[in-house]
Amino acid sequence: MWLHLGQTTVVNSSAVIGVFDLDNCTISKHTRKLLAKAQKEDRVVNVSMELPKSFIVCMENGGERLYISQISPQTLLKRLGSV
Repeated sequence: MWLHLGQTTVVNSSAVIGVFDLDNCTISKHTRKLLAKAQKEDRVVNVSMELPKSFIVCMENGGERLYISQISPQTLLKRLGSV
């Protein structure tokens, strides 16, 4: 099944490793380091035209990709639960 992340972006639900709340997770220096490294390596896809609320880690084509979304983590997790 597919998970809609926002705008026109969908990912295979089996590729999703984790859904994280940006407000809570970016407090940690480890998370900020992960996001900065992924951004530098061009593995971040911003699908948000509004204030981002979550980031989603997916395993795609043998590599990790991070999606920044305006959809709340709770909504995304509910969507994953209904798959």
